[in-house]
Amino acid sequence: MKQFILFIITIILVSCSSEDAQETKVPEKQEVLVEIKDGVYTEWYPGKQQVKYKGAQDEKQLRNGLWTYYSINGSELSVTIYEHGLREGFTVVKYPNGVLHYRGEYHKDAIVGVWTTYDEKGKLLSEKDYGHPVE
Repeated sequence: MKQFILFIITIILVSCSSEDAQETKVPEKQEVLVEIKDGVYTEWYPGKQQVKYKGAQDEKQLRNGLWTYYSINGSELSVTIYEHGLREGFTVVKYPNGVLHYRGEYHKDAIVGVWTTYDEKGKLLSEKDYGHPVE
């Protein structure tokens, strides 16, 4: 009987110590992919090897000025001009192969003027005039 009780106590001690021996998982440090320095917003792709977005901000941290979007391999995919958070001026968007996809103009975040769209080989697909800005 003593051996049985000793066996049970040994099993309990072993099971308790194995629970203590389990590793406590430490959360991985999350990668910071956004940096704002001197009024310039920069966002990176994971791994921080390539910039994803870059552009100026105003005092309210709204987009203000030229903003550029890059592919993961570093190719410029779009450029848009902003004024205090609203698209204001020209925008150009390219296909991943570098060919122009479309271009046009904004005024106070509204589409204005002539917009042109191209296929992936650069052939003109459409051209539409959205008129002059309404004040």
